[in-house]
Amino acid sequence: MTPLPPTPAMRPPHARRLPDAWAEAAGRRLPRYTSYPTARSFGPVDAHDPDEIDRAVRLNRPGQRLSAYVHVPFCRRLCWYCGCHTSVVHDYRRVAEFHRVLLDEVDLWANRIGEHGGLAHLHFGGGSPNALSPEDFAQLVARIGSRLDLRPGAEVAVELDPALLSSEFAQAAGAAGVTRASLGVQTFDPDVQARINRIQDYDRVAAAVSDLRQAGVDAINLDLMYGLPGQTPANVAATAEQALSLRPDRLAVFGYAHVPWMKKHQDMIHQEELAGVSGRWDQAVAIDSVLTAAGYVRIGLDHYARADDALTQAAISGRLRRNFQGYTDDAADTLIPIGPSSIGTLEDRFIQNAPAQNQWRDAIAAGRLPVSRRLNLSADDHLRAAVIERLMCDLRVDVEAQCRAHGFAPNSLDAALALATPLTALGLCRIEGRSIGIPEPARHLMRVVAACFDSDLPDPARASAAV
Repeated sequence: MTPLPPTPAMRPPHARRLPDAWAEAAGRRLPRYTSYPTARSFGPVDAHDPDEIDRAVRLNRPGQRLSAYVHVPFCRRLCWYCGCHTSVVHDYRRVAEFHRVLLDEVDLWANRIGEHGGLAHLHFGGGSPNALSPEDFAQLVARIGSRLDLRPGAEVAVELDPALLSSEFAQAAGAAGVTRASLGVQTFDPDVQARINRIQDYDRVAAAVSDLRQAGVDAINLDLMYGLPGQTPANVAATAEQALSLRPDRLAVFGYAHVPWMKKHQDMIHQEELAGVSGRWDQAVAIDSVLTAAGYVRIGLDHYARADDALTQAAISGRLRRNFQGYTDDAADTLIPIGPSSIGTLEDRFIQNAPAQNQWRDAIAAGRLPVSRRLNLSADDHLRAAVIERLMCDLRVDVEAQCRAHGFAPNSLDAALALATPLTALGLCRIEGRSIGIPEPARHLMRVVAACFDSDLPDPARASAAV
């Protein structure tokens, strides 16, 4: 289906080159704000209160819809740019044992949660969920669907490695009810692929897309990256053009975060091969120009969607949300984490499963939920999270209205607005009364504005570049 033609509303003016006055802001290392507070603020579960999480899970309200995120921490190849919690596995017996424990974890969650309104969104990430065999993946979807009451019409999404996607897995995914697949393309440039150890030519990705569509998985997302070694505005634009030929419904465009002190395998990528701040900006803009010219709508910081896509409609109507999987139209406040390191959300706290597989496995074998870290949210956290989410989704927020809605005095975040005031002179935001907005040309720097409302900024070494 050909994308709808662009309209002026879809393609507002955008800064083509990085203004000198923005260079410092663009070089800041900041959270991506898929949550607030960020995961670095999580602390260990209270060892003196082992039933804390069980009690919290049972607080679900009857009729409340749930979401679930399943983390599969395995890949069959090591991509040098990767920042995910994963490991390479060559012996399927290890994956099969993981799958068995994962089924047990699903049963644990199903037995713990209170009455609810069913599962409205189910997302599989990794790693690579297609590290599972087609049969094991289908069994996992079925177990989750039956035990957590998958609702009719629920979105079932899976992230896939297209180079290793078999037609059998695609068929199993379609038969299991998968409705959306996200393929990690990153780049089609063969030189860049060689530099990041991710070889997958266009024909292989096109075959994966075709297999999925033939299997009934109609909604296709493609992930692209900029800032990788050897990337230029020209070759990222060429990748975007090739990606468009596959007629994706959505695209996500991520900037590479070079953190070899956290991910040792990134030592294979040398700092001198990477573009600086202005080069990264030029690459991001080059991709943006291709996608918006084809009629795709900018969604928040780094997503693009067709004009008739549900994500676009959510953005237009103010229903767009941001969570640990990125931008979504999922309105559920409860996110069940399944698998090691998986992060979830309850009404009043964030929770995270043990990242080490042996700790995760031992907890489940003992009949305990494998949650090892959590953060209980204060009223101030909820307020700041709402303001940051609206900025990241809508590029504007009425701060005073959010304060009142959360039971705070209208001036409660005036100090944060004062922090943002110097950014107005740079053209990064506009402040009118207690409302703040981000001009379209500064969209790529929205995290700089959002950070003004963050009362606990992390160590920059643990964050990614603003561009």
